[in-house]
Amino acid sequence: MIRLEHIGIAVRDLEDANTLFARLLGREHYKVEEVASEHVKTSFFQVGESKVELLEATHPDSAIAKYLEKKGEGIHHIAFEVADIHAEMARLQAEGFQLLNAAPKRGADNKLVCFIHPKTANGVLVELCQSIPNE
Repeated sequence: MIRLEHIGIAVRDLEDANTLFARLLGREHYKVEEVASEHVKTSFFQVGESKVELLEATHPDSAIAKYLEKKGEGIHHIAFEVADIHAEMARLQAEGFQLLNAAPKRGADNKLVCFIHPKTANGVLVELCQSIPNE
């Protein structure tokens, strides 16, 4: 099983972006969460079976801050939910994709995540994610 989980959008100001996307989508975000290990604050909007994730840097050395400095606001990544992230990582590595992390790490919205380098995915940063069972 693989499905579109969310599209990640880098923003400079999360509060302003939440207001804009609430107007755009006709609904409020359902969650704001900080992922301290990645120096990012996220906000999620449910859109059908998928989500929009807004990402604001919380530190100038974070990946999102560097992305904003280089490319400005906009689509940062596309995420696909998989049933078994470890198996999918092994499969993609065998197919020649470069993974940005050797093991899944904890991400926002109760997920394990792994990223695929854009240079091996036609310039698109791809995130794999798997829901973590409720503990």
